[in-house]
Amino acid sequence: MKHALAFAAAGEMELNKLDQIRAAEAKLLLSTYDRNPILFVGGQGVYIIDENGERYLDLLSGIGVNALGYSHPVIEEAIARQSRALIHTSNLFYHQGQAELALRLTERTGLDRVFFSNTGTEAWEGALKLARAHSGLLRSEGHDIGTKFLALEQSFHGRTFGSMSTTYKEKYREPFGPVVPGVEFVRFNDVADLRAKFSTEVCAILVEAIQGEGGVRPLTQEFFAEARALSSSTGALLIVDEIQAGMGRTGKWCAYQHYGIQPDVTTLAKPLAGGIPLGALLCTEEAARAIHAGMHGTTFGGGPLACAVAIAVIDHIERENLLAHATEVGDYFQAQLRSLATRHSAIVDVRGRGLMIAAELDSADLAKLAVAEMLKRRILINCTSETVLRFLPPYILERVNVDTAIAALDEIFTEHAGALIAPHAASHTTTHTAGGPNHG
Repeated sequence: MKHALAFAAAGEMELNKLDQIRAAEAKLLLSTYDRNPILFVGGQGVYIIDENGERYLDLLSGIGVNALGYSHPVIEEAIARQSRALIHTSNLFYHQGQAELALRLTERTGLDRVFFSNTGTEAWEGALKLARAHSGLLRSEGHDIGTKFLALEQSFHGRTFGSMSTTYKEKYREPFGPVVPGVEFVRFNDVADLRAKFSTEVCAILVEAIQGEGGVRPLTQEFFAEARALSSSTGALLIVDEIQAGMGRTGKWCAYQHYGIQPDVTTLAKPLAGGIPLGALLCTEEAARAIHAGMHGTTFGGGPLACAVAIAVIDHIERENLLAHATEVGDYFQAQLRSLATRHSAIVDVRGRGLMIAAELDSADLAKLAVAEMLKRRILINCTSETVLRFLPPYILERVNVDTAIAALDEIFTEHAGALIAPHAASHTTTHTAGGPNHG
């Protein structure tokens, strides 16, 4: 009855399904999302399908989640098989999936132990707790080490309190202050600033090997190596957030593997289970010494269903050589974007690895417009850091899909860029764009 009243509240005239849902959500949900007015009902491969049967090329994959696209038989079969057997037990008992999945993850990340969560932000919370516990253990053993975190400017680590407190942009933190204390931000890729701010007071250095919401910006080799060296010098932990970049998106299982640098702790989520919520914290044996039974936990994390799907996703990525495919198609995508940049001066930079790609524009207004115009052409992308078009497509993307996107962008820039560049350059205005990231 309540739902029927909510639908009716939108007006007496008959509403289509999308309008009914929008009216109900306006009445019943917290106003946390500014959704696009599209109702998706299905999907196939790299396409997601709306209520009218229209197909949209998805170059965002649910913000980096749907690694194998939509309706993939490997995922469907794993869900069906496991749902008939066992969906939930709680972590008070054993089931077959956690150790099997943990083995796959430790083998592919080079780390030793795993804690499963539901989301990326929960995995990051666990990493922060682990760092504080580890520093406490070291102090009990006579080491001089504090409780401070060093995070990076432009970082994004999630929406829960600890994650938010280590996220740089004030718009995420200010409404909820005071945030968790003991966090200082280092200028991105500034080795001198890192050295100046590091001391024995620091229990962990927190980085993304490639910043996602920060604009798909990779760490330099020098900065990453210095973070590793400084951490090792005092026993502080080097913690790498791979929630967006990890699990094959960049052409390796983790983006830090491009650098040849091994962290003490990493966090995974988004594509880990191909659309089923699942996160993971991985750490070394040394870091794991700080945790014992009862210190940390979760009701749902690492349940039988999510683990079964993640195992199927990992095995399929490996069996089909999708890491190499992500590299090859990603390189082609970047090459086409760079070619586009030679024809459109509005594109000031192209960067990324594998299928984590950005095209930075010289105008926030143009970036916002480009996302909207792509949507009109039934292509999904988003904008981050005001001026950066971000592409996080499924790993099964093909060159023909890239060509479709490039042709659409070419058309959009040809039609709109000239009219927007000059006013933006003159006023230096900035515009907040919809469709931000979500680690939780």
